[in-house]
Amino acid sequence: MMNESFLDRMVSQLRSTCKYYTGYPKDLGPSRIIPFTSERQFVQLLHEGRPVVVAFTIKCTYTQHLDKVLEEAAATFYPHIKFVRVECPKYPGFCLTRQKNEYPFLEVFYNPEQAANHGKSVDPNITKYSVKVLPFNYDQSVYGFREYFKKHGFKYSETN
Repeated sequence: MMNESFLDRMVSQLRSTCKYYTGYPKDLGPSRIIPFTSERQFVQLLHEGRPVVVAFTIKCTYTQHLDKVLEEAAATFYPHIKFVRVECPKYPGFCLTRQKNEYPFLEVFYNPEQAANHGKSVDPNITKYSVKVLPFNYDQSVYGFREYFKKHGFKYSETN
């Protein structure tokens, strides 16, 4: 405990003695954001049948703010809605297919359905999915996500 700063000790003391501690910063536990590693992993996630919020990011100061918002939203809506973060410089092919030129941006993928196989398939092990994609154009906050999910009828908790 010798390495703690004065501020850390003071905050710790306040937390242990203050009856009205507000809980800020929130302890969100382990991160619920799923890092994008491959398109195959992403398709498997879509196959689970839950909406997936995808953050397409690059390194910038706004991305740092967005990361904090995503952490809180991912913890709030877990496990009903999944959150994925794609670092576009690492996966340019996946990001370029979205045809956006301003980063970071958010999209919501939902309703994976097995597409009917018409005609002969080259490989019977390949499964095709139809996925709807909506841009996320609400306030980038937990409240904004909640309002967006309500508007689009996404189930985001046990009670709704």
